[in-house]
Amino acid sequence: MDSSYDVVIIGGGPAGLTAGLYAARARLSTLLIERAIPGGQIVNAELVENYPGFPEGISGYELGQLMYAQATKFGLETLAAEVTSIELRDKVKVVKTTEGDLTARALIIASGSDLNKLDVAGEGELTGRGVSYCATCDGALFKDQIVAVVGGGNAAIEEALFLTRFASKVMVIHRREELRAAKVLQERAFANPQIEFVLDTVVEAIKGDDAVRGLEVKNVRTGELSSLEVAGIFIYVGFHPNTDLLKGFMSLDSVGNIPVNNQMETEIPGIFAAGDLRGNSPRQVTTAVGDGATAALSAERYLSEQ
Repeated sequence: MDSSYDVVIIGGGPAGLTAGLYAARARLSTLLIERAIPGGQIVNAELVENYPGFPEGISGYELGQLMYAQATKFGLETLAAEVTSIELRDKVKVVKTTEGDLTARALIIASGSDLNKLDVAGEGELTGRGVSYCATCDGALFKDQIVAVVGGGNAAIEEALFLTRFASKVMVIHRREELRAAKVLQERAFANPQIEFVLDTVVEAIKGDDAVRGLEVKNVRTGELSSLEVAGIFIYVGFHPNTDLLKGFMSLDSVGNIPVNNQMETEIPGIFAAGDLRGNSPRQVTTAVGDGATAALSAERYLSEQ
């Protein structure tokens, strides 16, 4: 593997893989760095129903693998590594990784986002022992047991529906009176007799010794505390951008997103951002793909002007 490239892409989700596809087809020497499985957050989705071209839906893992196969078919190189820092040497971008230093004439940052945590007592201690952030990974461990899902967005409701394949009952805990998930998902969930809704409620603590035994919850309207007996809790309370390593290197907005223009250009010439971590992202697979294509086209134009 070379250490110098026309384009280096950080992140192997839909945005990064699409950027890699476009850059490789433009015959730019291109390397994509991904620390985990290609596909990003979508690999945890049991079924993606809103990506065009798949009327019956497709598993997130399979969609990620297809994107990876298509991008690498055109010559995209990949590296399994963690990016530790980025530096500028005149116009050259130096990407430091756990597998060594790399240089790029143009850099596309598409490192996506991670799931938020509740930050309540018991969460850290019981992660992997009943506390989970991936129903498709761990759902089968809770056959004929009662579990809780925390959240009211698409991810939470999709995973609650998935968990009904295994659990005897799924309790959906949401801090508001109404869900934020797409109406079609809400309709399915409300029609499912295995799903019980605990609204206007937040989790105060996760109880258990060697495994999750229950939850302490609070009604946000009345302040009343109560206990729920569950064997597992699946947490889907939003995302935060993977931009910690960029603090002090470039400007970020108040929540850590990277401000870009409509060409995915950042404040630093030759550095582009795409997908979940760019400012005002809708956090959808379709928009991430569009971002990745735009970023790659902008990078190609930038390089041709140098």
